[in-house]
Amino acid sequence: LDCHTAHIACQFSEIKEKVDRRSGKSTEDNPKSIKSGDAAIVILVPSKPLCVESFQEFPPLGRFAVRDMRQTVAVGVIKAVSFKDASGGKVTKAAEKATKGKK
Repeated sequence: LDCHTAHIACQFSEIKEKVDRRSGKSTEDNPKSIKSGDAAIVILVPSKPLCVESFQEFPPLGRFAVRDMRQTVAVGVIKAVSFKDASGGKVTKAAEKATKGKK
């Protein structure tokens, strides 16, 4: 998944529905697959934390491209984001040094 300057591996968790490219209306719920030229709403799960926003909130952080072997296989916009608790992440040594200097 390439979003702004980030390049992170991701997994297609679920294909929720196929939608009409022009109108955006749902054409099929829970399809087994999507083909070239189809539009769909899918759930993508990144392997690492990723800084993104919905396209409506902040368009530059709301666009993405999915690449496989350096070929673009999908492009799209982020409709919604499920945020994780920020306290569970690792604190890097650089971040520790930065906070020590401010105390």
